[in-house]
Amino acid sequence: AYEAHDMLHIRGGHQTDWLIDGVEIPNTNIAESLGPAIDPQDIQTLGVERGSYNADEGDRTYGVFNVIPKTGFGVHDQGMLSVSAGNFGQTDDYLSVASHKGNFAYYASLEGNRSNLGLQTPVRQVIHDQSQGYGFFTNLQYNVDDNNALRLVAQLRQDSYQIPNCIVPLADDPQCVGQTGDVQKEADNFALLSWVHTFSSHVVLTSSLMYHFERAAYDGGAADFPTVTIFHHTSQYEGGEENLHMHFGHNHIDVGVYGFAQQDHADFNLSFAGGSRAPLQELQNPTGELIDTWVQDTYDVSHWVHLSLGVRQSHFRGQITENATDPRYGLTLRVPKLNWVLSAFWGKYYQAPPLESLSGALLQYAATQSSRFLPLHGERDKERQFGVTIPLMGWMIETDYFVTQAGNFFDHNPIGNSNIYLPVTDQGALIKGTEVTVRSPPMWRYGQVHVAYSNQTAQCFGSITGGLLISGTACGDYVALDHDQRNTLNVGYNVDLPQHYFVGTNVSVNSGLSNGDAGPPSYAPSHLPSYAIIDLTVGRNFSRNLQVSVTALNLTNKHLLTDNSLTFGGVHWNNPFQIYAELRYKFHY
Repeated sequence: AYEAHDMLHIRGGHQTDWLIDGVEIPNTNIAESLGPAIDPQDIQTLGVERGSYNADEGDRTYGVFNVIPKTGFGVHDQGMLSVSAGNFGQTDDYLSVASHKGNFAYYASLEGNRSNLGLQTPVRQVIHDQSQGYGFFTNLQYNVDDNNALRLVAQLRQDSYQIPNCIVPLADDPQCVGQTGDVQKEADNFALLSWVHTFSSHVVLTSSLMYHFERAAYDGGAADFPTVTIFHHTSQYEGGEENLHMHFGHNHIDVGVYGFAQQDHADFNLSFAGGSRAPLQELQNPTGELIDTWVQDTYDVSHWVHLSLGVRQSHFRGQITENATDPRYGLTLRVPKLNWVLSAFWGKYYQAPPLESLSGALLQYAATQSSRFLPLHGERDKERQFGVTIPLMGWMIETDYFVTQAGNFFDHNPIGNSNIYLPVTDQGALIKGTEVTVRSPPMWRYGQVHVAYSNQTAQCFGSITGGLLISGTACGDYVALDHDQRNTLNVGYNVDLPQHYFVGTNVSVNSGLSNGDAGPPSYAPSHLPSYAIIDLTVGRNFSRNLQVSVTALNLTNKHLLTDNSLTFGGVHWNNPFQIYAELRYKFHY
């Protein structure tokens, strides 16, 4: 995993699923919002999966994040206050309260942040780059009796980002001209209500209702040139999930249904500097729906052999109607005495498309820019993976090899010189990689070590099959995607020292993203230069309730162009050196 154009990329893609206690937050949009899906300080445990999903685990191929939020069970009238301050005027402040009484527990938090270094900049200078955000999060749980439990998880979140200015042509980015005063404002609100009913120790039913509201509002500056972009897009989702988990003998069976209705509102506005042509406006209110059903069985052949077999059926209705049947097969084998675990997986996935479209005056303008819009179809992926897990004197070594073959691979293109980015689908993509992770023993007296390495290629091929078709942007033969990075290495180390001091450090080595200027006429290298980033945290626990730390990011101030693909704000330089101090205080009320 690595960051490219302010977005997390995992296994060659940027579509990921966020789950709360195993229940998916509905979302079909792609690479549109920049704010955090959930504040990390509200998370008790985060489960991360990157492929080989069972049929009950969703369809966004590149990553699944399952959040177990903090709860009031296990604490009594306990609060947490965290404040921080650093260079670039940054602060991230957080307050939470949690408690329980009898069978009822609550957790609630407030968070606010701001910085003069928000998004990655298109040039070395940091100009017009403020960000700010605030959010409210709660987790309410009520155990009705031994067999019934209710829980409500909800979030209200607002974020605002200035888009970095680029007023005059610079050597860093000659095309970044006339962008000044642009802002994107975002909202991400959701609520999930779940009832867990235990029929017996072998049969559990989880019923959930969900609501999700997402808004991304881009407002171009009045002095932008040659176009001023205003693009406000909201999506609302209402849905539910039923999941029945059964354990009989050697079988672990999951049967379920998941679905949602979606309503979008898109307001496109495009005006032209100097009144060179009349402004363009378009309003759209598309709707859609998705229904998934699945059956999944994991069969314990013996204590050292396990088989999994599942199928997921998807029905999507929007601008187009699609159906998909996706089987998934898996095998794990534990080698006796060695305790090595061998695994294999083959499966198919269907990812429903966004609802965006283009028509009317804006479509006519796109035509003048050698563009047109084709209906979007869902992405269809095939994945195969082989892996081995090796325990060695308390250390854990995992390695795997995966291949993802994607049809209608989701990406995005801009309309002319505007900052309206609409999704596209490439005819196909081929992503292959080898991953290795190493973790030290949990109670190792010398601290905790983790190593993660990936060697990967991410290529697209063929024509543009849907979305904003721009002349000359088709992949053709196999070419590197804009976020193709061949080698990524992360090495982390955390240790507790005498006198209650602690140290944590991480070294990230990146071989460089694909170079948008490669080939003629410049004949530049195929990828941008490699670089390494060092982060360091030093702190002390002054008591059980008080902790103070200082964190330095990009300690050596390695500041360079890391991405020259055209996305939010043009091209991207990585963030320069940052330092901040944080105080965390637990209290009772």
